[in-house]
Amino acid sequence: MKLRGFTGKAGGRQWRTAAAALVAATVLLSAGCSSDDKSATPAWQGGSAGASGEPAPQPTLSTVAVTSPAADATDVKAITEVKYDSEDPQNTTVTVADADGKEIQGTLDKDDKVFKPAVALGWGKTYTVTVTGTASGDKGGSATSKFTVMKKPSQLVRVTSFLGDGQKVGVGMPVIIKFGRTVPKSYRAEVERRMTVTAQPAQEGSWYWISGTEMHYRPKVYWKANSKVSYKIALGGVEMDKGWYGRSDLTVDFNVGRSFIMTADSKNKQMTVTQDGQVIKKLPISLGKASTPSSSGTAVIIEKKEHTVFDTMDELPAGEGYRTKIDYAQRYTWGGEFVHAASWSEGVQGKQNVSHGCVNVSEAMGKWLFDRTLMGDVVTVKGTGRKLQWQNGWTDWSISWDEYKKGSAL
Repeated sequence: MKLRGFTGKAGGRQWRTAAAALVAATVLLSAGCSSDDKSATPAWQGGSAGASGEPAPQPTLSTVAVTSPAADATDVKAITEVKYDSEDPQNTTVTVADADGKEIQGTLDKDDKVFKPAVALGWGKTYTVTVTGTASGDKGGSATSKFTVMKKPSQLVRVTSFLGDGQKVGVGMPVIIKFGRTVPKSYRAEVERRMTVTAQPAQEGSWYWISGTEMHYRPKVYWKANSKVSYKIALGGVEMDKGWYGRSDLTVDFNVGRSFIMTADSKNKQMTVTQDGQVIKKLPISLGKASTPSSSGTAVIIEKKEHTVFDTMDELPAGEGYRTKIDYAQRYTWGGEFVHAASWSEGVQGKQNVSHGCVNVSEAMGKWLFDRTLMGDVVTVKGTGRKLQWQNGWTDWSISWDEYKKGSAL
C-alpha cells in the first residue's frame, strides 16, 4: 500500500513513524488517509471502527457495587438490609429478587444507600441483588450479587396481641403486645423499630416496655373519638435474643368509639359522666371506707360481667371475707376494684363511703353505665387516701406523657 504524501527518504521516516503509531493505537487507516490527518480518532475515543461504518463499543466505567450481604454469602438473617455503593445514589436503582425472579418489596434509602425489605425473606431461599447506576456520564454500570438466607431456626418467639381485628374500644385503650420469651434490653430497640402504629386521624404516641415480655402503646392524650387505628408488629425473622427469632408478623386494625369518661370524686361522693366532652349524667356513689380506701388515679375498663360473684373468703382474714352476688360489674384494677351496682349501699350513696374499695352505684345506674361502656373507657377516681399503683390494671394514663416516653427503648 502506498500512502499519498509520503515520498523520498524523508517520506520513509514518516512511514515508519506512522506505522508505529498504527500499532500502538490499533487504528486501521483506509487508503487515502494521511498520517497527519487531525480527524483520525481511536475507536475507544468515539471514532469510526473502520470500513464497516459501525461505531465501536464504548465501555462505561461501573461505579456501583453491592457491599452487603457479601457475594454468595450463606446463613444470612431473614431480616437483612442490602447495602451498596454508588457515586450517584439519587440516580441508582436497587432490586432484590427471589429464585423465580419475583421482585421483593421494600424501601430504598438513597441517602444511606440501603434497601430494606418490607417483610422477612424466606428461610433457606436464595436472592439476587441488582444495583444499576445512571446511564449517562461515567457514573453508569450495574452490579449483581447473590446471597442465601439461613435455614428456619428451631428457636422461635411467639408474638400475640390482646386486641383482635375489628374491635371497638374506649378512648383510653392501650395497645398491648406480649412475647413468648423475655426480650433482653440489648435487643429491645431493634424490636421496637419493627413495631408501628398508625391512626386516622394522625396522633402522637409511644411504646412503653412494661416488662421484657409485654409492651403497651398509648397516644399522648386519649385517642380521638371515632379514630381508626392499625398496628403492625413486623418481627418475623427478627432476632429477639441470641439464637431466638420472631415467629411471624402480626397486623391488627381496631376502631375507637365515642369518648366516654367516668370521674368518681370522694369529696362530693358523685360520679360525673362525660360523652364527647359533654356532661351527660351525674350520679351518687359510695367509695371505699377508711380501712379499705379506693385508689385515686386514672385507669380503664378491663372487663365487664353482667352478673358475677365476689369471693374474698380465701383472701381476707377469718371473719372479714365475704361472698356476694354482684350485678353490672366493670373491673378497672387487677386488685379487685370495680364500678358495680350495690343495692345494699343505695341509702348512703352520695353521702358516705362504705365499700371495700369499689365504686358503688345503684342497680339502676349500674345497668345504665353497663349498657353504655366499652372496654378501654376511662375511669378516674379522685380524693381518696390511697394512690393507684402502677400496673394495677391498665394504668398507662396514671403517669405523665414525659414519663411514659421514657419507657420506650428508643
